[in-house]
Amino acid sequence: MFKSKCLIKLEQIPDGDSTGLIAKIKGQNTALIAVRQGESVFLYVNTCPHIGAPLDFEPGRFLNLGKDLIQCALHGALFTIDTGNCVDGPCKGKHLTSVPCVIKKGGVYLS
Repeated sequence: MFKSKCLIKLEQIPDGDSTGLIAKIKGQNTALIAVRQGESVFLYVNTCPHIGAPLDFEPGRFLNLGKDLIQCALHGALFTIDTGNCVDGPCKGKHLTSVPCVIKKGGVYLS
């Protein structure tokens, strides 16, 4: 059994899309990005490594038009969904802060 509570049900994130979440990590409420790819979810702290700004264009919207990369709304940096590595923009070579998670009984939990 997991000590953390369910962050979101997998079915609440459309496949191939993203949403924003808040989770308590180390006693702090932390804004997160959740991106679903099939039965997997990739979680990252919602902070661009360039200047620390949130990445979303509007609440919960983090992906580029092709929905194949995470895009920073402030300066257009692009990050891979599966690793969070910046592949284009002023923070190229840096990465988003990954947050480990597991899927259990259709729910997304911090691991």
